Amino acid sequence: MVFYLCTHPAVGLGCPAGHLRSKVSRHVWLSTGSNVKRRDSSLSVKVAESRRHHTRLQLRLKTRLKKFQLSYSDKHRYEMEERPDVQKQILVEIARKLPIFTRAQSGAIRFCDRCQVLKPDRCHHCSVCETCVLKMDHHCPWVNNCVGFSNYKFFLLFLSYSILYCVFIATTVCQYFLKFWVGELPNGRAKFHVLFLMFVAVMFFVSLMFLFSYHCWLVAKNRSTLEAFSAPVFVSGPDRNGFNVGVRRNVQQILGEDRRLWLVPVFTRPGNGHYFPLKNQSSESHNPLLANEDMWEESDDGSDAESQGEDHDPSVTIEIDE
Repeated sequence: MVFYLCTHPAVGLGCPAGHLRSKVSRHVWLSTGSNVKRRDSSLSVKVAESRRHHTRLQLRLKTRLKKFQLSYSDKHRYEMEERPDVQKQILVEIARKLPIFTRAQSGAIRFCDRCQVLKPDRCHHCSVCETCVLKMDHHCPWVNNCVGFSNYKFFLLFLSYSILYCVFIATTVCQYFLKFWVGELPNGRAKFHVLFLMFVAVMFFVSLMFLFSYHCWLVAKNRSTLEAFSAPVFVSGPDRNGFNVGVRRNVQQILGEDRRLWLVPVFTRPGNGHYFPLKNQSSESHNPLLANEDMWEESDDGSDAESQGEDHDPSVTIEIDE
């Protein structure tokens, strides 16, 4: 600010003294408020960095799904074609080249009309995030993000760390809670805070334990929350255990093969989210689903929740929150 005052054009233009004093006083006031400006700028930097981070995530996701996206020519052919049988053939030709083993409940090719991608196995469209999520488990409002292939391990660690924190709070407050209960400590202002803190810690501990136990069961079965409610459909029909390859291998698909890094918040998950080992690997190895002439395009508004009794059901995005 001093450098700006010394080089201000008003100094060299012969401006009146009063006008110069007003200029100086105003800039001195700005210099005294520089701390506030720095705080505001630091906040804006954090917001900008957060936006850049989410942009990088979106670009990374688009890169991962690039091989499943329709090319410009295929997209143009598909949109310009009005005959359903020809549209079906376009999707079938593309799907035969991809490692896709699941289909919609109606027997359709799982195609997302919004993202213009043939959905990989276990991939779903989230209406909140407005994008397809690899191995989507659910959209979590607590973290304002989808839980899926890229961050499911971090979600489990988040639950486990939160449980440990609740245990720590409850154990440190418990002695004072018991003393207040038996009347060994006088009734003061701290009593309400101790009781409230103990109640909140126990309440969150119980709720988080239920949620964490449920997800541990899902990991052992190699299912997502969506798959627990709607079984994935293979060429042989719906199968909730289609991706279940044993407890040890199921856990390794989430936490990685190095056990020393299981409790460390670093990405250790194998694979790319496009393909997952199947329970009946030999029967599905040649991808017979894509040669099935009964397949049809899935009309996707953002979900895969088709009912079993309908031939062509408009999709509705499924969101399962904690």
